[in-house]
Formats: sequence, C-alpha cells, structure tokens
Amino acid sequence: MARTASPFTVDPKDRELFRQTVGAVKPLHCDRVDPVPIHPAPIPRFSEADEQQVLADMISDYFEPADLETGEELYYRREGVQQAVLRKLRRGHFQVGAALDLHGMSVAAAKQALTIFLHDVRREDISCVRIIHGKGKGSRHRGPILKQKVNHWLRQRDDILAFCSARAVDGGTGAVYVLLRRT
Repeated sequence: MARTASPFTVDPKDRELFRQTVGAVKPLHCDRVDPVPIHPAPIPRFSEADEQQVLADMISDYFEPADLETGEELYYRREGVQQAVLRKLRRGHFQVGAALDLHGMSVAAAKQALTIFLHDVRREDISCVRIIHGKGKGSRHRGPILKQKVNHWLRQRDDILAFCSARAVDGGTGAVYVLLRRT
C-alpha cells in the first residue's frame, strides 16, 4: 500500500534548499501582533482652565466706594483718546451694536456676564455697546454696587477706549455707553 504524502509535509531536500537560501534566522517568541489602541482626541483641560482664569483675572473686584456717589454720571477716556470722541459718545452719536442688562445679578454673576459679553462683542468686532447696570435702588442704603463695579472693571481693560453714562432715553445714569478698540 502506497502512502501518499500529506499536503503539509515538506520534502527534506526542499527544507535544506530553503535553509540555504534564507540563511541564519532568529526565531520569534511571539508571532502575534498587538493592535494599536485607538485613543480619543485629548481634551485640553489645562488650556481651557487657563483661558477661563484669564477671563476671570482680567477684571478685579477692588473698588473705592468714595469715588462714586449715587446718581453721579460716569465718564472715562483712555489716554490718547480725544475729548471730542467722548463728547460724541455722550451725545449718542455712535451706533450701539449690542447691549447687556445686569439688573438683579449678583456681583459675581455680573462680573462673569460682563467678561463674556465683552469677549463676544470683541470677536464680532462691535465698537460700541451699552451696559445697563441699574441705579442701585434695590441696594437700599449701600448705593449702586453694580454701577461702582462696572466703573472699576471697565477702567481696567485695555480694549476699552472710553465709556460714559447713557442718555436718558437709554437708561441715563443707570447705563453706560462703552467704546471698544477695533480689532
């Protein structure tokens, strides 16, 4: 009975020829290839936290209440801004591109809302805005707290060229027109 060679058996002559052709080899201990794990895109948590901190640090909370009396008009112009520009702003000659109402907000909420609002209007390249801080009638004997804070916060920002109390039709001493530096 003739034995048929198994299809998986290799002739010794072929094995020898293969060894001579290939030469010396180093055997592999593991022939398995581990798949490369797919990692999700990194979330820049520290960068985002830094940006939030910068927004919060752009405006400090220190203010001097003696600097401002109730009902007093606010006005400010950065050095280098002409008096005529402030005069036009006070008369309402600039078109107000956006408005923010801070009525009834806590100081912390107003600070955050103001910071985000100014960041957004700068991105949209709006040059004049109105901020309504109120006249402080809800603050009773303490006076207009948000008015004092807004006055102080706006003076600290480099992107604010000038601001002044609004005309009576736009809120009078309970609001300010703010002129922003163009980008």
